[in-house]
Amino acid sequence: MDEETRYEAVSSRDARFDGEFFFAVETTGIYCRPSCPAVTPKRKNVRFYPTAAAAQGNGFRACRRCRPDAVPGSAEWNVRADVVGRAMRMIGDGVVDREGVPGLAHRLGYSPRQVQRQLNAELGAGPVALARAQRAHTARVLLQTTALPVTEIAFAAGFASVRQFNDTVRQIYARTPSALRAEAGTGLGAAVREARTTGIPLRLAHRGPYAAGDVFDLIAAHTVARVEEVSGEPGGRTYRRTLRLPYGTAIAAVDERSAGNWLDARIHLTDLRDLTTAVQRLRRLFDLDADPYAVDELLAADPQLAPDVAARPGLRSPGAADAEEFAVRALVGHPAAGELVAEYGKALDVPCGGLTHVFPEPGALADADVDPSLRALTAALADGGLRLDAGADRDEAEQALLRLPGIGPTTAALIRMRGLGDPDVDPYETPGAHRWRPWRSYGVRRARRQDGQPRTTAPSHAPVTSRHAKSSTSTE
Repeated sequence: MDEETRYEAVSSRDARFDGEFFFAVETTGIYCRPSCPAVTPKRKNVRFYPTAAAAQGNGFRACRRCRPDAVPGSAEWNVRADVVGRAMRMIGDGVVDREGVPGLAHRLGYSPRQVQRQLNAELGAGPVALARAQRAHTARVLLQTTALPVTEIAFAAGFASVRQFNDTVRQIYARTPSALRAEAGTGLGAAVREARTTGIPLRLAHRGPYAAGDVFDLIAAHTVARVEEVSGEPGGRTYRRTLRLPYGTAIAAVDERSAGNWLDARIHLTDLRDLTTAVQRLRRLFDLDADPYAVDELLAADPQLAPDVAARPGLRSPGAADAEEFAVRALVGHPAAGELVAEYGKALDVPCGGLTHVFPEPGALADADVDPSLRALTAALADGGLRLDAGADRDEAEQALLRLPGIGPTTAALIRMRGLGDPDVDPYETPGAHRWRPWRSYGVRRARRQDGQPRTTAPSHAPVTSRHAKSSTSTE
């Protein structure tokens, strides 16, 4: 898009581009999302930025009406496999907050200076500024949904000091943290009291139509007991699961029904520093940063898929909340995964209904009494020989998977598609799938539904991976 096209999107308040770019108004000092309901500014006063961090770095503060920090992420970062795309996925997962820029650069295989230069060149902001924008959004959520003291929120959001937290909030929102909290009317009111019992309430924004029923159908068909559960009737279901996170554990709940362009969610955390990471992992699981307009436009041009696109717009390609967990599940199959949780999963300190454990981490399985194929996979994950984190190189990860015993092309591609969120994978060698690039993952889902086949296919070569399992057909 050139700047004139972007201005047309702003003039028409086109929500399709929320999160794809931001615009700022020089006369007001405010930056907004394209769909902001305010009066459209004159073209000569508008500046465009690829990220909120770039707008903030140029001295603009967030609009109070459209809350540009709460938009879906750009779908570009899911598609791109280069260093910028991988860096953005890792920043979203909180790597800079936990490991700093040197840690991010090391994971990418570049020097910190190279990473800084490439991000600045394309996004108008470096890794620190991008992470800072994310921290500010996390802080606003905590300020307006919890009764935590401001000092606790500062460190929970990832800031190094209370002073840094105060300065950032003032710069981005033009208010003090206390004023930001008061503006939401939370104080010690009903919203905060509810948050204490139901978790931190969140709205997980998505772009365009969202076929939630299909996503919940897929998840409900393959839940692993003690780790996941789906309750309610179709159209009003709630998905709940445990999460293993860098600083602790969490229980997250996501509702199928939505009154707007978001999914309602709640997260209980043992350590609030994990909030950003937990949110990003839910976003990957539910594929919330996808661009359904671009996907459906391409797939609707295929006569084979056009009827399904018209009948069911916004079909997503779900990812995984934990790529390492998904790799194990794809290898061992659904029944055996439940047995692994029962025997090797870590029990929650406080169980919640049917949720009692987190899925076993690779190190707990690498030396366990399980099939050699599973030991090889988990050992590679535990020692770093195989990386499946948010910024993993997808080609390298797939090749590393194929070198492991018991993992064939279908399983490796399935892990790439769901575990690593690659939107352009066909695990099943579907005839004609090349026509759907770069959205083969979405085309495959539609094609398999039309053919009356399961939404996912079990790799026929999968070995028996639990000494308790009689069969090991993967149902992911």
